[in-house]
Amino acid sequence: MPGNTFGHSFRITTAGESHGYGNLVIIDGLPAGIPLEVDDFLCDLKRRRPGQSSITTQRHEEDIPQLLTGIFEGKTTGSSLAIFIENKDVRSFDYKDIKHKYRPGHADFTFDTKYGIRDYRGGGRSSARETVVRVAAGTVAKKVLHYYGYKIKITGFTKQIGSIIAHIPNPAKISTVDIEQNIVRCPDTNAAGKMIELINQARSERDSIGGIAEFCASGVPPGWGEPVFDKLKADLGKAMFSLPAVTGVEFGAGFAVAARRGSQNNDVFIQKGKKIITETNNHGGILGGISSGMPIIIRCALKPTSSIPQEQQTVTTKGKQTTISTKGRHDPCLVPRFVPIGEAMIAVVLADHCIRQHVQMKKK
Repeated sequence: MPGNTFGHSFRITTAGESHGYGNLVIIDGLPAGIPLEVDDFLCDLKRRRPGQSSITTQRHEEDIPQLLTGIFEGKTTGSSLAIFIENKDVRSFDYKDIKHKYRPGHADFTFDTKYGIRDYRGGGRSSARETVVRVAAGTVAKKVLHYYGYKIKITGFTKQIGSIIAHIPNPAKISTVDIEQNIVRCPDTNAAGKMIELINQARSERDSIGGIAEFCASGVPPGWGEPVFDKLKADLGKAMFSLPAVTGVEFGAGFAVAARRGSQNNDVFIQKGKKIITETNNHGGILGGISSGMPIIIRCALKPTSSIPQEQQTVTTKGKQTTISTKGRHDPCLVPRFVPIGEAMIAVVLADHCIRQHVQMKKK
């Protein structure tokens, strides 16, 4: 099965490239009667949009979604919902010099090897431009969660840029206002200033810098997720790894558990009101692949942007040694714009498991 479809009961299929006509997502599994209009998409699409600040790519796209099918009189019909977002500000001529060269760190070589052909204009299908419709799908997924009566809050922020780490004691208490108060999307204002300086330094040196984005999904009820292969953690992990530039994903305490003993890492269960919760959240809201009711904590490590203007050694498609300097408009750091993209994919997974849970629930 071609890898352009994701999900089970709430399923998205995407198509499109960086410099093609645009990008399309088809969403299946939507209940009928959910109110939906273009304005619902604009906030998160604006947060992902290129050209939004001095530390992002200067490509300018309006990113206004066109609702092609599955909508009638402002509500979903229950049939496939198709959303198209046009590419308007393309500059394909920036890439003519790399038509026969492989960019280090990029997917040029692997795409060429797999298909025997590649769209060198901005990376084609391997470009992060395709994530624009994933953010649109995330908007719809949040609508589904609300339709089923859940007040789930999904927030992401910049946790780390280079060696600069933000101090965020309780991610579940971070608000969107805290996150959006600066262009790097870091609630720790002291760290944010240093992060911006580091990103600007990398750009001035014709280079790029990596980082970590952290996400918190609170309000997820206990019991979501399937045993073994469709564990909630497995689906969330696949969702995040399916995004460009992600090289590592961890939940809760993450890789820090490797240095702990069980007595240090286990989260003690307690009764609070009518709910059973844990005193700590090292497990990151998921136990045995099933949600525990505690906030789901996810962190994603993103590599530095591969396309940089600094001259590097590479080979041509014929294997001849040469040098390459990538033109075009690219983010010197991917993390700030990754935040709404990661939030969207978390919403897609939660909407899928929400529907699956309601199908399986035993009637009382």
